Amino acid sequence: MTITRRQFIKSSLAVAPAAALMPTVFTRAVAAAANKQVSAGNRTLVIVQMAGGNDGLNTIVPANDGRYYDLRPTVNVQQDDALPINSEVGFHPSLFAFKQLFDEGVLGAVEGVGYPGPSYSHFESMDIWQTADPKESGRFEGWMGRYLEGLPPRKSDQIQSLAVGKRLPVELRTASMAVPIVNTVGKYKLQPDPKAKLDQGKRTEALLKLYRTTASSRPFGEHLDSTITAAEGSAKTIQDAHERYTSTVNYPDTKLGRHLQVVAEAIIGGAGPSVAHVRIGGFDTHASQLPEHAELLRDTADSMLAFYRDMQAHGRDQDVVMMTWSEFGRRVNENGSGGTDHGSAGPMFVLGTPVTGGLYGERSSLTDLAGTKNRKNFKYTTDFRQVYATMIEGWLGAPAELVLGGRFEQIPFLRSGAVAN
Repeated sequence: MTITRRQFIKSSLAVAPAAALMPTVFTRAVAAAANKQVSAGNRTLVIVQMAGGNDGLNTIVPANDGRYYDLRPTVNVQQDDALPINSEVGFHPSLFAFKQLFDEGVLGAVEGVGYPGPSYSHFESMDIWQTADPKESGRFEGWMGRYLEGLPPRKSDQIQSLAVGKRLPVELRTASMAVPIVNTVGKYKLQPDPKAKLDQGKRTEALLKLYRTTASSRPFGEHLDSTITAAEGSAKTIQDAHERYTSTVNYPDTKLGRHLQVVAEAIIGGAGPSVAHVRIGGFDTHASQLPEHAELLRDTADSMLAFYRDMQAHGRDQDVVMMTWSEFGRRVNENGSGGTDHGSAGPMFVLGTPVTGGLYGERSSLTDLAGTKNRKNFKYTTDFRQVYATMIEGWLGAPAELVLGGRFEQIPFLRSGAVAN
């Protein structure tokens, strides 16, 4: 698929009058956007949310820095246990899969990622990350929702996006599109009456007719009708993709492993989502952190490795990039409960054959810290919107300024041949 900036702008403005919804910076970006070609092809961005606030300091460990062990005398990774990245830092020992991918040159880590005036509230910070709005100006759409609104329609047997879980993540929220939310593929359909399974086709037809008749008589009936139609179509698309999918890759028997396999089914089975979202929770490690955090990191890395191997086995690894994010890191100094409290900056990971592996950004200083004596926090060095801008424009081929409301310097973790142009 090839779209122009003009087409993207036209699609994104079709939702409502520009003067009513678009801030001045968007208006200027629209005026400046020319007819430059952008190419998204069959590309997919898979977002892995590490919910709860991942402890970045114990994820990429400064194992040769004595200051780290001074600040964390018990909640630390021992120097000999860290998996070496370079002479300064290493991966947490549970991240053997990440170490393997890093050595293959397809895993990148962006260090010191955060935003100005960080919030230490889960809800506020998650909203900031998912709307890409540190000013918390009350935007309804998520940053990926704004991207989706600018895309031209896809074929009837394809979906634009996919959320795997029980609820719609804010970053995919949009006022104009229905996003499929799948927890279990087998249940993502109108369920048959157990007493009359043979009549399922007629039952489904009758229910849809009833919904549409009801919708036509209600306010916003047209939108409700289109949502019902989208739900019906996406259910068939996802079920068909599930039927076509086969794999020899063994995913971890965890929620994240199963959810990433649903995404793999959609991509390999031809459903064609541009964006997919999965979530792993539990990173709010205030107490007894070491064993819990180790297991969470192992699950994240092993599940992402399995997904990447699945893409490789099906020849789709050139088309997919993964990205992780967490609403904040943890405080630099440990607490009195064997854990860490809410902090600020931390690493983001990007994975895929189109990625040039390595370390990016500037590592936050362990000596130049923010906060008081017992509340030491990192100062961020990389704005998270720089990573977003790289994904939107460099990978998905859309004008980042229309999605993010401004220009942000991109980070060169995409191989030159993979950058959309």
